[in-house]
Amino acid sequence: MNKANSNDQLKTVLITGGSGLVGKELSQLLSHQGHNVIHLSRKPVNGLFKTFHWDIKSGEVASEAITSASAIIHLAGAGVADKRWNAQRKKEIYDSRIDSTRLLRSKVEKLNPNLAYFLSASAIGYYGWDTTDETVDESSPKGEGFLADVVEGWEKEVSGFDEIGVKNGKLRMGIVLSNKGGSLPAIAKPIRLLAGASLGSGDQYMNWIHISDLCRIFSFMLERQITSVVNAVAPHPETNSAFTKKLASHLKKPLWLPNVPKFALRLMVGEMADMIIGGSKVSGRLIEEKGYNFQFRTLEEALEDLLISKK
Repeated sequence: MNKANSNDQLKTVLITGGSGLVGKELSQLLSHQGHNVIHLSRKPVNGLFKTFHWDIKSGEVASEAITSASAIIHLAGAGVADKRWNAQRKKEIYDSRIDSTRLLRSKVEKLNPNLAYFLSASAIGYYGWDTTDETVDESSPKGEGFLADVVEGWEKEVSGFDEIGVKNGKLRMGIVLSNKGGSLPAIAKPIRLLAGASLGSGDQYMNWIHISDLCRIFSFMLERQITSVVNAVAPHPETNSAFTKKLASHLKKPLWLPNVPKFALRLMVGEMADMIIGGSKVSGRLIEEKGYNFQFRTLEEALEDLLISKK
């Protein structure tokens, strides 16, 4: 019997969205820590982790996945920035989070009333897009805008696990930095092509987090079964202008173009421009107060780790 088993620490963790950028990294971390990781997917494939089928629209979930889980980490949801927003796409973004959480709660209630913990991804979009120097934290009120409404509905569904006696937590994620996909390669590409520029006024805050810290915070919350809302952002946010300059400096590329104006962004991405040129200055102090120690506290440290092989 290994040490994890002898200490009764080997728990089966069911992850939705396990094939995504964060899901892959988190699955590997939890597996290395001794957890038995399983996935729910619309299209199960043979991979490193046993995968079970689910279909949110039809309400189908493999019973074995639910009954065998000690904890569930819910990451699945339609990508916010994958497509241009219109009424249909906004409905998909909202419904994918609300309906999936509701479905999981229903299945847990019927099949696994002894589930220990449900941890859901959420987003700092909750605080809205009013760019100011005032810092917001987990106690701050909901902001304005589509994504704030999505997060409010999403977290309300997660809180519904209280009604069936399951501890639950919500992790509001910032901009996830990874060299394997997501925002960082997309931001770096025009800079590498000598076409980089700040967006809008450049004064809007970018609340970033290294993917390693994000996954370690998920693990931290899981192990301690933290039930509060937690902001997953690094201690030192940067304005868009400062972020762009530091990334360009790290890549040793010049920035010579003027800022991309709001109207141009509107033409390119529509309503999604509000997300790009707005923001709030978000504090991640609560998770530190609970005992978490960041590996990457500054943007310079994160970029050095993520882009060192691409200098």
